[in-house]
Amino acid sequence: MRLRLDLAYDGTAFRGWARQPGLRTVQGTLEAAIARVLGGDPQLVVAGRTDAGVHASGQVAHLDLTEGQLARLRKGRTPTPEALAARLTGVLGAYPDVAVHRTAEAAPGFDARFSAVWRRYRYRIADLRTAYDPLERGRTTTVKAHLDVAAMDTAARSFRGLHDFAAYCKWREGATTIRTLLDFGWRRDEHGILVAEVKADAFCHSMVRALVGACVAVGEGRLEVADVERIRDEGVRTAEVKVLAARGLTLTEVGYPADDLLAARADQTRARRSLDAD
Repeated sequence: MRLRLDLAYDGTAFRGWARQPGLRTVQGTLEAAIARVLGGDPQLVVAGRTDAGVHASGQVAHLDLTEGQLARLRKGRTPTPEALAARLTGVLGAYPDVAVHRTAEAAPGFDARFSAVWRRYRYRIADLRTAYDPLERGRTTTVKAHLDVAAMDTAARSFRGLHDFAAYCKWREGATTIRTLLDFGWRRDEHGILVAEVKADAFCHSMVRALVGACVAVGEGRLEVADVERIRDEGVRTAEVKVLAARGLTLTEVGYPADDLLAARADQTRARRSLDAD
């Protein structure tokens, strides 16, 4: 049986999603909790592997149960896939920094990573026009400048579409940096916080935080919109653009096609990734 898990976490105390020896990670913490409940050696597959310090409110993962794990699940007081979320909550504790909101048997063909058609992130910035809120410090980056949100929004919109984002990605050997940015824009919320919503088919390493850094440079007046477009088209990382802190970034949602299209989408994505070695 394959399970779908819907997750949320505060990334502050984690060294990212991926399991790393001797380090506390989201994957390692969840897999240890699952092992306590079901035994075995659980292996989670996630929609988006977030970096150290990045948060998630709408992360998705899947887990393939062995026969032994399935037998233990069925022997529980509430022997259904949906009940696993509550059992994991009991293991994780009263106020954990990672939570499993929902567990359910996955639809046929579902793959948390390869079936996804888009991911959406949010980035939050407090500038000099915003009153500092200590209760939000864990998910908001501070920029000590007066930022022009209209200019930042114009810069963000210039990135939309299919582009090679090599200048805004951390280099990985053999990995493609071509992405389709479906949406990107800035606004101020009711508290004056600058909020970006960024949606793409996929993101390469540090891409969102680099794009945010480019928009901040425009908002500060250090760069023009034409400059960030030039940097994108030149395809080379530059000190003109700063990668902003992880604390302001949250993965908020992952989009999937209808159930009858999940397997085809996963096959399509796997084929493309194998060609690109990504």
